[in-house]
Amino acid sequence: MKKIIVCILTIFSTICWGQEQQKDSLSAQNLNEIIVIGKKAALHQKQPKSLTSVEDYLQKSTKINMIKRGAYAWEPTINNMSTERTVITIDGMRIFGACTDKMDPITSYVEVSNLSEAAVASGQQASCHGAAIGGSIDLKRSIFSQNTLGWNGSFNSGYESNNQQKIIGGSLGYNNEKFYAHVDFMHRDAENYRAGGNQEINFSQFTKYNIAATAGYFINKKNNLEASLIYDNATNVGYPALPMDVSLAKAEIMSLSYRHTPDSGIISNWETKVYGNSVTHKMDDTKRPSVPIHMDMPGWSDTYGFYSKLKGKYKIHDFTADLNAFYNKSIAEMTMYPADPTENLMFMYTWPDVRTFYNGLSLEDYIKIASETTLRIGTSVGFHSNDVANDFGLQSLRIFYPEMEASKNRFLKSFSANFTQKKGNFEYGFGGAYAERAPSISEGYGFYLYNSSDFYDYIGNPFLKNEKALEANLLLGYKTNQLSTKITASYFHINDFIVGQIDPNILPMTIGASGVKKYEAISYASIFNADLNIEYSLFENWLLKTQLVYSLGKDNQGNNLPFISPIRYSAGIDYKKQNLNLGISALGNLAQKEFAATYGQTKTPDYLVFNFNAGYTFHYNQNLIKLQTGVENIFDKYYTTFSDWNKIPRMGRNVFVNLTFSFR
Repeated sequence: MKKIIVCILTIFSTICWGQEQQKDSLSAQNLNEIIVIGKKAALHQKQPKSLTSVEDYLQKSTKINMIKRGAYAWEPTINNMSTERTVITIDGMRIFGACTDKMDPITSYVEVSNLSEAAVASGQQASCHGAAIGGSIDLKRSIFSQNTLGWNGSFNSGYESNNQQKIIGGSLGYNNEKFYAHVDFMHRDAENYRAGGNQEINFSQFTKYNIAATAGYFINKKNNLEASLIYDNATNVGYPALPMDVSLAKAEIMSLSYRHTPDSGIISNWETKVYGNSVTHKMDDTKRPSVPIHMDMPGWSDTYGFYSKLKGKYKIHDFTADLNAFYNKSIAEMTMYPADPTENLMFMYTWPDVRTFYNGLSLEDYIKIASETTLRIGTSVGFHSNDVANDFGLQSLRIFYPEMEASKNRFLKSFSANFTQKKGNFEYGFGGAYAERAPSISEGYGFYLYNSSDFYDYIGNPFLKNEKALEANLLLGYKTNQLSTKITASYFHINDFIVGQIDPNILPMTIGASGVKKYEAISYASIFNADLNIEYSLFENWLLKTQLVYSLGKDNQGNNLPFISPIRYSAGIDYKKQNLNLGISALGNLAQKEFAATYGQTKTPDYLVFNFNAGYTFHYNQNLIKLQTGVENIFDKYYTTFSDWNKIPRMGRNVFVNLTFSFR
C-alpha cells in the first residue's frame, strides 16, 4: 500500500508540473512544525546578545537541547535524538564531522555574523535534507538581491568577563545590478571559564577564527550564479568533560550554485548546487597532567555532493522536488605511545576509511484544501551505500565479524502527511510519518571508540538493520492581537533501535574502561515530546514570553533512554521602545529523576538561573552603532544539567558587552 501511495504522489506531481499555472496570490505555507529563526536581517542582529554562539541561539528552540562537553562546539539534539538520528546542513549542504567523539558538530563551523536564519524541522517536516528520524537543522546564510546597491559592512567586537573571551570581527560587501561580493570574519579567544562560586574549570579554553565569503553574478533578473566559501579554524580547544582536548578542528566548505527565478508559470524557483567540504580534527592529550599512555587521534572527513531543488505552484498545490546526492570519505586513527620508548607504537583505525554514497529524491506538496485548511504530503526514497576501503581496517573488524563484506547497500524511504486548519483565532493540526535511517559510521564500523560517559569501549556492527520510526504529531494554537499560544506534541516509536550492548567476551582496549559494548538493534524504543509556547503583549512596548517542555524516552524493557530532558522551562519579559531594549529572563530544569541508570547516567538536581540584558541603537544617516550588555547567571548559581557530559558544571556569573557598527 505504501508503494502505491508513493507512486500516485510521484505521478500526480509530474502531471501538475506539466500544466499551466492559475494565478493565486495566496500560497499555502505550513510552518507549524518548522521553526524559522530570524528573517531578512542577519541572525546576530536579532539577539539580545548579538555575538553569542550559534549553539546558544539554537537552544532557544523547544525542539533542541545541547549536549555540552565544554565551552565550545556543543552537540545539538532534536526531539531528544542525537546527531545519528538527525541531519544538520549549511545552506542545504551535507557535512560530516571528523571526530569519533562528536567534538565537532556542524554548527561549530559557522558564525552568527554570517547567518540569516536557522530552519528547525521536527521529524519528517523537512525530509528533503536527507534520511533522518528526529528532524533537521538547516543553517542559512543571507541571500543577496539586486534591490540593495553599493557598499556595506560592519565591525563587531565583544568581551565576556567569565572566561575573558575576546571577540572581534567585521564584514565588507559590495552590490551592483550585476555583481555582488561579501566577506565576513570573526575571531574568538577564551580562557578557562568559571562555574558558580568562582570554581575554575580547567581545560575549557578555546581559540577560533572563521572566514566566510560569497560572490555572485546576475546573468539577468531570472538567473543567478553564486560561489561561496567558509573557512573555519579552531585551535587549543579544551574539553573538560573528556580525557582529551583538541589541537585542531578545521573545516573548508565550498559551493557553486545556479538559481533560476521565472516571472510567471508553474515553476517559481529552481536552484542547483554543487559543493565540496573537508573537515580535519585532531584530538590531543599532551596538555593533560596525568596520562597513562599518550595517544594521537586524528580524523578526516571529505564530502562532495549536489542538489537540485525545484519549487512551483499549480492551482491549490505548492510543491517541491529535491534530487540530491553526496559522497563521503571518513577515516580516523589512533596511535598509542608507550611510556617505555623501547616498546613498539600501537596503531589502529577507529574509522577504517569508510566511503558512503547516497542518492535520494524528495517530493513535497502543500495542498490548499480551503482558505484556512492545508494538507502537506511528503515522501522520499534514497539509495545508501557503505564501502570499507582500508583493508587493514576491514581485517580488524572481521575479528568480530568473519563474514563481513566490504560493501553494504541499503534503501531508505519515508512518507509523511500533516493536516492543518484555522478557525478564527484557533489553529489545530495533526499528522503522521514513517521514516528510516541507516546506521552511522561509528555504529556500523567504529573500532574501539571509548565513551567517557559510561566508561565502555564501543565496536560497530556492519550487520545492523535500518532504524524504522513511526511518528505521530499534534498542534493546538490560539492567537489574538495580544496573545499567542501554541502546544505541539510528537511521539516516535522506533523499531530496531540502535544502542550499545555489553559483550562480556571482549576485553577493552582503553586503560580503565569497564568493558566493551557492541552496537546492537533492540526491538524498539519510544520517545514522547510536548512543548508549550506563550507570548503575551502586556502593554504597548512589553512582551512576556514563556516556554515549557516535557519529554519521556523508554526502551523495550521500560528503561529510561539517555539524555532525555526532564521538564524544562523559561520565562522572560522584554521591553522595546524605539532604540532601547531591555530584558530579564529565567530558565531552568526540574530534577532529572527519570535518569537512564541502565545506560550509565545518574540523577541531576534541578536548577534555576536568571539573566538580564540591555541594548541601545544609535543611528547616524544610514549607519548605526548597536551597544548591548547584560549579565548571565546573575546569582552565580553552581549547577549542572542532564545534558552536561560527566556532570561538567556550567558557567557562573558572566557579564558581556557587544558593540556593532554597521554602514551602508
